Amino acid sequence: MKIALASDHAGFTSAKEIKTFLEQAGHEVSDYGPTSLNTDDDYPDYVLPAARALANGDCDAAIILGGSGQGEAIAANRIRGVRCAVFYSPAYVTAPEELNGQISNNPYEIIKLSRRHNLANALSLGVRFLNLGEIKRAIDVWLSEPLGSEERHLRRIKKIDNE
Repeated sequence: MKIALASDHAGFTSAKEIKTFLEQAGHEVSDYGPTSLNTDDDYPDYVLPAARALANGDCDAAIILGGSGQGEAIAANRIRGVRCAVFYSPAYVTAPEELNGQISNNPYEIIKLSRRHNLANALSLGVRFLNLGEIKRAIDVWLSEPLGSEERHLRRIKKIDNE
């Protein structure tokens, strides 16, 4: 899989580790920067080119690293065809009453749902809330989950992509 990788200064060190991690897993990585640490950089300068590469079909997925991952995801989602989910902490989730209050025992279930229900093709990770092991685990879980194919999810995504 060809993966676009981008970060800001908060994600700079982790991005270098993740690039190696992805390459060792057999992925081709297009690194959109930054190439050096600048604590005064602006994440859109790196995230937007990565998101455009994803939207243009130059890459199959994007991994974005930032302090919280929130701003980075907002920037990526401005590009038509990019569906960027945010992940900043493994968490156990209690389901609503209609699901009998069941608790998911998989703290990475939300990442799987971003692929199955939202067809997320980009993942933004909050490095100030995740250690390197959690980041790698999140990426593994996310990349191994196939995009959903249920009609109801495809219908919803089509409405978003056509906006």
